[in-house]
Amino acid sequence: MSSPHLLLTGDRLALGMPRDEMLTEYHRWETDPGSVLGRGSGFPQTWEARAEEWDRALDDRDHPCFEIVRLKDKQPIGLTSLRVDARERRAEFSILIAPAHRGRRLAEEATRLTLDWSFHLGGLHAVWLRVLEPNRAGLTAFEKAGFRPTGRFRKSGHWLGQRVDEVLMDALIEDFPGPSAMVTTLGR
Repeated sequence: MSSPHLLLTGDRLALGMPRDEMLTEYHRWETDPGSVLGRGSGFPQTWEARAEEWDRALDDRDHPCFEIVRLKDKQPIGLTSLRVDARERRAEFSILIAPAHRGRRLAEEATRLTLDWSFHLGGLHAVWLRVLEPNRAGLTAFEKAGFRPTGRFRKSGHWLGQRVDEVLMDALIEDFPGPSAMVTTLGR
């Protein structure tokens, strides 16, 4: 397996380029029942559909994806992605932490690094997300990373057999808690 190609380094984590050779592992993380629950997707995606989506995404500049890498051992532990609306200079954010690495407060740093890239290099004006209301750990991590609640879709999500609200959150550059790893890296 190749070493991760790190792009932006934080305290415990880095963002790197996603790797073809990791696709089987990414798919395993995505089809974990906890991931399916947290994403509100209901059912796992087949391997064939995921592989086809991966091939399409490689050429899509409006759908950047980052591998989350633990610095101490260069182990990949998750993914973040953006669905960019280039005309509006905003993007929808999503994150996936590998099942074995959940509950360690890694989502906050990975989210902050992705926001850092989005605002300081990607030139985005706003980044937004949807999170199911019962996902308290996600809500807390996103708020600490700079997201603010902006509204909700009532009873539009599903959590363990119950209809739940989807909380809408967004972040602007002025919400970014800093310091910027991007600014530090580029020496500005």
